[in-house]
Amino acid sequence: MNVLVLTTYADAPFLTQQLEALEERGVSTRLLSVPGHVAAGTSRSARHYLQFFPEVVREARQDYDLVHAHYGLTAPMALAQRRLPVVLTLWGTDLQGPGGPIARACAPLCEEVVVMTEEMERTLGSDCTVLPFGIDLEKFQPEPQSQAREAVGWSHDEHHVLFPYPPERTVKNYPRARELVNTVDNLFDRPVNLQVVSDVDHGAVSTYMNAADALLLTSDSEGSPTSVKEALACNLPVVSLDVGDVRTRLAGVDPSVVATDDAGLVDGLLEVLERDERSNGRAAVREVSKDVVVDRLFEHYERAIGLECDRGRERVAPRAE
Repeated sequence: MNVLVLTTYADAPFLTQQLEALEERGVSTRLLSVPGHVAAGTSRSARHYLQFFPEVVREARQDYDLVHAHYGLTAPMALAQRRLPVVLTLWGTDLQGPGGPIARACAPLCEEVVVMTEEMERTLGSDCTVLPFGIDLEKFQPEPQSQAREAVGWSHDEHHVLFPYPPERTVKNYPRARELVNTVDNLFDRPVNLQVVSDVDHGAVSTYMNAADALLLTSDSEGSPTSVKEALACNLPVVSLDVGDVRTRLAGVDPSVVATDDAGLVDGLLEVLERDERSNGRAAVREVSKDVVVDRLFEHYERAIGLECDRGRERVAPRAE
């Protein structure tokens, strides 16, 4: 099977891991990204998306079986080529943000649509499947905290709360995380540090997860945050606002806390740090492991191709006299 993959963010680790897993199953992929540079606080212009249309149409004339559009703003380009079936994956902000109307208009025209959460399914309002990005359980797994702290250079006598995003990404709300940790630091008998980890190789993230005492998520909105699933794979306790599918992912995970306000986040962080235990998250995250998710995605690919073949037969069927 040959798949043309479209995206707005070619460097997303969760996407590259999914493509690697598909390749392992014999699926050949070609990745095209919308032109233009994107950094924290900046976005592409309409001109960049318009430039992407002819590039996609030209490439789709090659020997592909389907187009997989990642992120709602790539759906119009995927549908502009009329030859191949389209699978659309919505990430979260593409449905909830300004591009939401585009995603909702394009979704019914695609053979298969994948969303990250049940909330997104309700928001979309058309046929889709809830299938979050999977986690590589070989790359993300528990290791001794003392060993991990030695590797990253963190003190053994202090608490470390992980914030795994660039502070400039406003949706992640770094100022809120900083204020919360400052509050907890004033209430605790040991120093509590907020550790911002965003500019390291993705392969090293697991070590930071194992070195930390908790992951703190203060995002204004989320789909299915990869960092939470990675933390679960490392048995790192999570303290999070009730966003995206976090409550579902943390169901039965202990210690971990889902809160609805700052007071709940402070109480949850205090509880997790006082207990000073790892969680049972790895067992909970197995259902969204990379292998499980890719197996299900492959089924969507096969169904999309089958649907397109059926429609093709309908178009060429002779009329009844």
